[in-house]
Amino acid sequence: MADPAAPAGPSSDAADLASTDMSVDPGSRADPSPPPESSGRLPAEPPNEAVRRLESQLEESRERHLRLAAEFDNFRKRGARERAELGERAQAGLVTRLLDVLDDMDRLNADNSGVSSDSMREAVGLVDKKLRKELEAAGLERIDPAGQPFDPSLHEAVSTLPPPSPDRDHTVSATFQAGYRFKGTLIRPARVQVYSEQGQA
Repeated sequence: MADPAAPAGPSSDAADLASTDMSVDPGSRADPSPPPESSGRLPAEPPNEAVRRLESQLEESRERHLRLAAEFDNFRKRGARERAELGERAQAGLVTRLLDVLDDMDRLNADNSGVSSDSMREAVGLVDKKLRKELEAAGLERIDPAGQPFDPSLHEAVSTLPPPSPDRDHTVSATFQAGYRFKGTLIRPARVQVYSEQGQA
């Protein structure tokens, strides 16, 4: 029988704890300070190398800028040249269509001694009709506003006349020189006489 006065030996729980502490590998414990190579910092760049690197980047940026500027200048010049060539081709096309009219004028001027005045008038009328047809096809529009309300954006009043009736006030009484629009753009206003009670349009 065990002696009740004998000191109690270590409990099984304490023995297990001691054995556990002794079995832990000291090298496996976490170190709060990471090693220098795993801190994420890049090695410091020497000042001379940093200056050379920045100068190289600046030179590359400058060369790229110069190339872009040269390319844009070439693009601008090419566009201007193409627009000029397009305008010249359009003018050449119109002149080509007018050559028939010039041929008719040459025939009229060649020999008209035996031609009556009525025949000459008819021939000139045909040439005029052909010329106007070609110009209208190219986009020319004639402005003859006689009898229409006066429009200062299209007409130029060169004289006024008292209106024969109040409803004719500020209307065009006569056209002295026809105006013209080319493809919707006014290139010459019509010079007109205007009915006006106040003596001015």
